[in-house]
Formats: sequence, C-alpha cells, structure tokens
Amino acid sequence: MARDPQTRGSRLDQPKERGLTLRPSVDPETVGKLSERIARFLGSWRFIGYMTAFIIAWFLFNVTAWGVDPYPFIFLTLLLSLQASYAAPLILLAQNRQADRDRVQYQDDRARTERLIADTEYLTREVAALRIALGEVATRDYLRSELRDQLEDLEGRSTKKRKKARGADEDGEPTGDDSPEG
Repeated sequence: MARDPQTRGSRLDQPKERGLTLRPSVDPETVGKLSERIARFLGSWRFIGYMTAFIIAWFLFNVTAWGVDPYPFIFLTLLLSLQASYAAPLILLAQNRQADRDRVQYQDDRARTERLIADTEYLTREVAALRIALGEVATRDYLRSELRDQLEDLEGRSTKKRKKARGADEDGEPTGDDSPEG
C-alpha cells in the first residue's frame, strides 16, 4: 500500500512526530525575557540595598543568642554562592539576547545606510543628467540674444525695403528705374 505524501510525518521537509517525551518544553523567548528582568534587577541599586540589608540582618541574627550560623557564617557563604551561581548564567543569557538585538540593529543600520548611499548616488546621477540637459537647453539670455539678433536683422531688411520703395539703392543713391522722365 502506497503512502500518501500529504500525511503528516511522511514528508521529508517535516520532522516526524514523536510520542511522549520526558524533556520539558521551554519557550526560549519567555526564559530570555525572565533572565533579562532578573539581570536588570540584579544590576540595580535596589538589589544592592536589599542584599546589604539581608546580610546585616543575617549578621545581627546570628551574633545574638538565637543564631544558628556561628561566626564564620558558613551558611551565609553557601547562600551567597548559590545566589551567584544562578545570577551569573542569567546575566549571561541577558547579555546574549542583548548581543543578538545589537546584531539585528547593526544589520538594519547597515541596510539603511546602503539604501541611503544608493539613493544619494541615484540623485547625484540625476542632478548630473539635469546639468547636462540644461547645457543643451536654450537659456533666457541665449533666447534674448537670438531674438535681439533677429530683430536687428528684421529692422535691417525693413530699412532696405523702405529705401527701395523710395527709389534709393543700398547706398542711398536714386536708381535709374524710379527717376522721373519728363
């Protein structure tokens, strides 16, 4: 009997489902957030104050007659070592998460910078193309000088036509055609 490739667990790109596992499933994001909160608290002045008050209370309690931990305070040393043994990995977890966030931020900044550089280069090319195009376009001063030349040319032609109409050649001398015969 052939197996249907769409059935769960038979596809090669999906892991097979296993039965009951004894390993607890822990959400790394939740553990990371908790470790950051603890590390933030361990690095605060409030924690230092609480720890100082606890150590002073422990000292006073055990110096009096009720004390269960005599002078070298072995149990206090054990408690502080236990606290440090849990605090160090939590602080390292928080630092790793911060390093991951910094890496993502760095990559985003780098991509944004590359986009800005590409946009700047594009705009630079566009401005250069506009400057080249403006070099080929008639400017206001160029048009004025051309119109002035055309006007002078037209005025020169109209003056010649008027002179011809009056019977004078270009030098102002009367021509033989227009002289009166009589």
